[in-house]
Amino acid sequence: MNRSRTGLQLRRLGIAAVGALVAVGVAAGPAAAHAGVTASDPRALAENVTLSFTSEAESDTAGISELRVVLPKGIAPDALTLKDAPKEWKLTATADGYTIGGPALATGTDAEYSVTVRQLPDEDSLAFKTLETYGDGKISRWIEVPTDGEKVDNPAPVLKLKAAAPGAKVIAPSPSPTPSTAAPSAQPSAPVASASARATSEEDAGGGGTAAVVGVIAAVLLLAAAGTVWWVRRNRGQA
Repeated sequence: MNRSRTGLQLRRLGIAAVGALVAVGVAAGPAAAHAGVTASDPRALAENVTLSFTSEAESDTAGISELRVVLPKGIAPDALTLKDAPKEWKLTATADGYTIGGPALATGTDAEYSVTVRQLPDEDSLAFKTLETYGDGKISRWIEVPTDGEKVDNPAPVLKLKAAAPGAKVIAPSPSPTPSTAAPSAQPSAPVASASARATSEEDAGGGGTAAVVGVIAAVLLLAAAGTVWWVRRNRGQA
């Protein structure tokens, strides 16, 4: 009787163990491949940080040929440069991030590359939504951002950041080109010319007035001289 009970318990334990293994296998299946990111200095406002990305291959028929990444808020496409990548792969900036790719990698080979970022933003975490394209056209989308600790099927690479170092500040943007002052200084030329013309006209008007006064004085003097001559002759005639 005791042997029967012991055998039954062992059979039950065996069935439970097999079920647990099957459950683990099912749970691990969809998460077998993923995309991840690490940083040389994972702190907010850190400068010249190297970000290393890994996209695990999940296709049995083709290799990864291109990755498209949407950058998180606070990192502009022109704020990063390619540091290391598979042979002949190139990085191209896009409106919201970048693409990196080239000849398809060997089937089953993970895509690994790194970029240098001028400065990380002042955030707690950064999500880099990634689309993987394989040589046969298949696309894997690692674009879901988990919130409140929930699990998602296709999580985007997320980088957790530590607090900024004491005294760290946001790098000032590049100064805008200084506008030329030549054009504005040339614009008032017409008003200046008009003012000069007005001044010339005023001078001409003033000159004309002076000439008129001089003419009147000359006429008075001539009349006075004529009157004097007439008066002298008249007195001589009477004498």
